[in-house]
Formats: sequence, C-alpha cells, structure tokens
Amino acid sequence: MKAIEIGGMQDHVHILLSLPATMSVAKALQLLKGGSSKWVHDNFPEHRLFGWQVKYAAFGVSVSLLDKTIRYVRSQEVHHRKMTFQEEFLALLKTEETPRGIRSAIFVGMNFSRPFGT
Repeated sequence: MKAIEIGGMQDHVHILLSLPATMSVAKALQLLKGGSSKWVHDNFPEHRLFGWQVKYAAFGVSVSLLDKTIRYVRSQEVHHRKMTFQEEFLALLKTEETPRGIRSAIFVGMNFSRPFGT
C-alpha cells in the first residue's frame, strides 16, 4: 500500500492510495485507521478521545484521473468554502467521474468521530 496524496480538514480526511491487487480496501482502511489512532494516542495524550468514524467511502480512480484527484485532495480548504463535506460527498456520489472497479488507485474519504481540538 502506498499513499499518493493525503489531505483534509479538521473533521475529515481524503487519502489517495495505491493498493496491491491482493489487498482489499477494508484491510487497507483497517491498517490506516488502527495505525493512525495508535500514533495519535501515543503522541498526543491531550487527544486521547480521538477516534475514527466506523463508516468510510472508497472509489476506484483511473490513471487518467490521478492528477485531477490529487488536485482535489490538496484543495480541501477551497472546496469547503463553497459547500460542506456532506454536500460535497453527496455530489461526489452522483458524478460520472468516480468509476467503480478500477484498481489503479483508491480514493478514500473518512470522518473523525472525535476530531482534533474537541
């Protein structure tokens, strides 16, 4: 598993991953969520209540859309001036540009159940 791009806001994160064909999205997210939770708890005791939301969304991304997806991940602050994460997520589900079944890369959006600073 390789992280291509990671970005987000205080309450959610977007991760563009390259997964080996032998790794399921569920396994990749188990490893990411478990490892990052341990890191936060070990390094930031003041955030001992930090946790990930149980649910997540994952989309296959074709090679032709990698650059566009990287730009999207990098520009979260700009996106959220126009619409909330929930509004944007619903719009993303409706778009034609989220092809399913392409394993070149996986785009993941996850919410924190207890964000930083709370």
